[in-house]
Amino acid sequence: MNKKVDVFDYAKEILTALPKGILLTTKADGRVNSMTIGWGALGTDWNKPVFTAYVRESRFSRELLDKNPEFTVNIPIGECDRKILGVCGSKSGRSTDKIAECGLTLVQSDIVSVPGIKEFPLTLECKVVCRQKQEPSLIAENYKSAFYPSPEDAHILYYGEIVNAYIAE
Repeated sequence: MNKKVDVFDYAKEILTALPKGILLTTKADGRVNSMTIGWGALGTDWNKPVFTAYVRESRFSRELLDKNPEFTVNIPIGECDRKILGVCGSKSGRSTDKIAECGLTLVQSDIVSVPGIKEFPLTLECKVVCRQKQEPSLIAENYKSAFYPSPEDAHILYYGEIVNAYIAE
């Protein structure tokens, strides 16, 4: 059972957890994939609540998002198993079933086709309403670090309208 919540009642928890690592989950062609994210934005665009997720072009999650423009954002409540964030942040879903490897429990979402993750119970159900590739010249100028080994591997910003939020119980 999912307990419906107002996303903005949990804004502080979401924004506090984000730089420590949360999960972005995608699903297409019968495959579910979760990846660790530490960047994103919670806000309001077009009078709708949105979560903006940054997904690098080379990621398997990007392929799934392009096939099915829905995702869930999965946030721990309290402490979480850091091993899950490590696996989901370092292995590719192309060659690894991260859900099975981490022993994650999928929770059927109420509106989108992408499941939530019981171990990260605060879940935002999102439908992509806009996507934008980062400008390569701005990457080179602003992100001269190990995060960008190449400006050609830019992030795509996926603006997801938050159509539902719940705590998996």
